[in-house]
Amino acid sequence: MEQIVAWTTAFRDMLWSAYFLVPLLVGTGLLMTVRLKFVQVRKLGHSVNLTRGLYDHPDDPGEVTHFQALSSALSSTVGTGNIAGVATAIASGGPGAIFWMWITGILGMATKFTECTLAVRYREITDDGVVRGGPMYYISKGLAETGNPLFARLGTPLGHMFAFCVSISAIVGSGLVQANSAAAALHASFDIPEYITGIVMALLVGSVIIGGIKRIGAVTSRLVPIMATLYTIAILMLLFTYWHTIPDAISMIFYYAFNPMAAVGGFAGATVNQALSLGASRGAFSNEAGLGTAPIAHAAAKTKEPVREGLVAMMEPLIDTLGINTLTALAILTTGVWQSGESGAVLTSNAFDQGLPGQGGYIVGIALFMFGTSTSITQAYYGNRAMDFLFGRRPAELYRWLYAGLHVFGAVAALQFVWTMADIANGLIALPNLLALIMLSGYVTIMAKKYFSEPQERTI
Repeated sequence: MEQIVAWTTAFRDMLWSAYFLVPLLVGTGLLMTVRLKFVQVRKLGHSVNLTRGLYDHPDDPGEVTHFQALSSALSSTVGTGNIAGVATAIASGGPGAIFWMWITGILGMATKFTECTLAVRYREITDDGVVRGGPMYYISKGLAETGNPLFARLGTPLGHMFAFCVSISAIVGSGLVQANSAAAALHASFDIPEYITGIVMALLVGSVIIGGIKRIGAVTSRLVPIMATLYTIAILMLLFTYWHTIPDAISMIFYYAFNPMAAVGGFAGATVNQALSLGASRGAFSNEAGLGTAPIAHAAAKTKEPVREGLVAMMEPLIDTLGINTLTALAILTTGVWQSGESGAVLTSNAFDQGLPGQGGYIVGIALFMFGTSTSITQAYYGNRAMDFLFGRRPAELYRWLYAGLHVFGAVAALQFVWTMADIANGLIALPNLLALIMLSGYVTIMAKKYFSEPQERTI
């Protein structure tokens, strides 16, 4: 088993190194930021208004509102990555990893705009109103429309590669990780056996995903705002106690993003490449920009205008990475627990225990369970849509039950192995999606230019 862990870790490090997936991820975000003329800054206000429903048309095709689509996608991004993912990035990559996480978030806003615009543009709607969309559709259909023979030939294999990897990634990169982190936190805070947490999560996830995106959207649109608000309030209470150490924490983030850090306390030290790799991979795990999973949820939005859903989607990295991830990182750094040698949910729990004695660990345990369950619910939908694309409806239905049941295994699996497999799974789905986004970037630029050149009428 140790040899398997060593091999998978080496492959993960190669995949997410500063010479392969990281420059592709950051480069795609930079390309779209430039081509779209910093849309994440210029059109942020319009994005907020769209999310508020000021331009909603109830009769537009789709299954859920803009806000429900955003909530469904956020329920996947706002979760374990914000609590355990940030902690593992700091524990292995040092404070500097947070800087590179910010970079993936800022550039990821343009990436998320691009992929979710394409998701609505190339989605399919069945006669009974069910939406099928996501990268597997815009890769296969979009590349075929480019007129480039090479792109057209790549469309079908890349689309199928993406769908296959998503069906695996939803289980490994989400279901197992969410169950593992929630089980570890609840065991540390309440001494609940890990397998019990896994069983409860399996039952909850299974009961919701059977209803499809409409039930998922109804649940997440209520759950996500509540749990994100409560978690944010708890962190702000902690930071109020340690406000005097916040400048030092921010200084460390910027300094060690470009300088190696020696071992200190239980921290083993980190190179700049480690900080960059861990920050980028955990940032991608958290906000999903470039991975291509969120477009599957956004494809179901009620809208006739693809660009509108792209604008709604770009709110996710802002809320997730630049907002909640930053607060979690500051909690870990200001309390000093990042030098303890702990990692994952336990490290974040220790920060809350120190900052809010007697209640911090309980907050993290409950938050992780809620976040993990909501994330697993949405990821199940992603995997289900991918299976439907590859094999049809019946295998997709069977996939739901397999997905839910594997939460029990994830709850008792080893932390390091689960996170390593999650990084690999995310890397493999990001690769075909990012290549397609680059090849289709011109189409998105044209759609955006056309949309912003026309007056937009509010419905409220």
